[in-house]
Amino acid sequence: MTNSTGRRVTANLSLTLDGRYHGPGGPGDFAAFAPYVITEVARDQMNRIWEGATTAVLGRINAEGFLGYWPSVAEDENADPRDRGYAKWLVDTEKVVFSTTLTEAPWERTRIVNAPVADVVTDLKATGGGDILVNSSVSVIKPLLSADLLDRLYLMIFPQIAGGGGRLFDDGLPATKWTLTHQETGELGEIAMVYDRVR
Repeated sequence: MTNSTGRRVTANLSLTLDGRYHGPGGPGDFAAFAPYVITEVARDQMNRIWEGATTAVLGRINAEGFLGYWPSVAEDENADPRDRGYAKWLVDTEKVVFSTTLTEAPWERTRIVNAPVADVVTDLKATGGGDILVNSSVSVIKPLLSADLLDRLYLMIFPQIAGGGGRLFDDGLPATKWTLTHQETGELGEIAMVYDRVR
């Protein structure tokens, strides 16, 4: 199917030097990430991810975690303006949450789907405008990488080796080529990168 609307599918994720998106303690183990997520470079990258996006795509775990955190940031006048901007965008934008267990949407402007990721995202690309941002949800990013449906990757690389935990790039992905369109290094050695898929 051709992408007639020109919508890009983008994804953001933070990784350690050894390619982990969480530590050996499981999905909640972000000890290696904590020092870096509030740096200037990380906050600027967070601002970058949503600027052109009109749809947020999330897995259930992230959706529930984000729901518990970001709405209060949107209301907090003392929050960093970048955090607050992202939070307001997330609360106000169209959200698609993949779940096999949720029966009703946990947020306003949210649609729950229980269908193959690639099919749903292909349908989203065919309607509307603006980027479709897969928001730190590896359960959604991995099938999109497998189907070669991602057009842009926003990656934060943190200078730690976690030594265990989930990896983003599994063996067996289709071979693809990417162009580095933005790079910024922070004082702690954290690197923000934006890669666009070469088609």
